[in-house]
Amino acid sequence: MKSIYIGNMAYSATKEQISELFERFGKVHSVKIILDKESKRPKGFCFVEMDDSCALEAIAKLDNEEFLGRRLKVNEAKSKKE
Repeated sequence: MKSIYIGNMAYSATKEQISELFERFGKVHSVKIILDKESKRPKGFCFVEMDDSCALEAIAKLDNEEFLGRRLKVNEAKSKKE
């Protein structure tokens, strides 16, 4: 399973919309929208978990794609240690 970072995301994007976008490439195991600790508003990025082969295709096809009026930055998530 791979974790995918999605940046430059519309603040209005929902888990359902993101899941729907990525499900074109395979099963989405989870979507985690990152919220600001104080305001509880989305920070404009999230993480999606998918099977390895599906994730690589999703990254290749969705990086720099327009979604809800913003050009997404999509790449493999790096661990916190990196």
